[in-house]
Amino acid sequence: MAKARKPVKRTPARAAKPSRSKPAQAESTTLDRIAAALERLSPAPKKAPDFNAADAFIWHADGSVLAPVKRVNRVDLGLLRGIDRMRDTLIENTERFAAGLPANNALLWGARGMGKSSLVKAAHASVNAASPKPGQLKLIEIHREDIESLPELMTILRDAPFRFIVFCDDLSFDGDDTSYKSLKAVLEGGIEGRPENVLLYATSNRRHLLPRDMMENERSTAINPGEAVEEKVSLSDRFGLWLGFHKCSQDEFLAMVDGYVRHFRIPFEPEELRREALEWSTTRGSRSGRVAWQFIQDYAGRKGVRLS
Repeated sequence: MAKARKPVKRTPARAAKPSRSKPAQAESTTLDRIAAALERLSPAPKKAPDFNAADAFIWHADGSVLAPVKRVNRVDLGLLRGIDRMRDTLIENTERFAAGLPANNALLWGARGMGKSSLVKAAHASVNAASPKPGQLKLIEIHREDIESLPELMTILRDAPFRFIVFCDDLSFDGDDTSYKSLKAVLEGGIEGRPENVLLYATSNRRHLLPRDMMENERSTAINPGEAVEEKVSLSDRFGLWLGFHKCSQDEFLAMVDGYVRHFRIPFEPEELRREALEWSTTRGSRSGRVAWQFIQDYAGRKGVRLS
């Protein structure tokens, strides 16, 4: 009798391995999308400033931008009267700097309206015009509230093939303001220091850049009054050149007025001009270059002359 055959166990066929091409493609597409999204989120690389675009710029710290100024609001150097010594000193300092020689940072302080900021702008224009390489000296204005961004600005200027005057108008510090530390580091004391191609000019109504009542208050409440305000007062000491501006005399005020009417060719009668100019200064309670200019604007308007 034939033996019964044992049933043969059949091994089920292995399922075919799924193709890896589609998941790999999906993964690659996802990575591409992530990379594209990151590119859109990341800031675009900053372009180097075009310093050939103008002789003057304004620093906008919020966007780290140096905006060119095509036409600077300035007066001719010859129209600045009553500040001859300060004018000559600043011009000489600026000429040395433009020639690549040692020069000092300058603090122009004192009476309001006596031409501190006007002198800085006029000195820049005068030295630039007389330079063998016109346009090599650039003027950059930084606003008082952007002082903390000075180190960033210095980084941009350090390797540029130009020389720069960084100018801050009406510089002062109040209360618990600590932004002056950025200025101190740039003037002296920072690990990098001030670039050799950069000079700082500042104007202020205060010689020590902070109000007297604040200094007295800190002295009265400090354990060592002599050291209480030393850090803030020392900021002024880091400007190698101090130029003090004082209120002008009556003769100096009239000389300013006379210079303006002759420069703009405004017809005038000497006695009438003198009388009206003095009356104008009396009603303003002040004599200064700013008051003289305000009078000239009124006088020229009444005479039908355009100031250009």
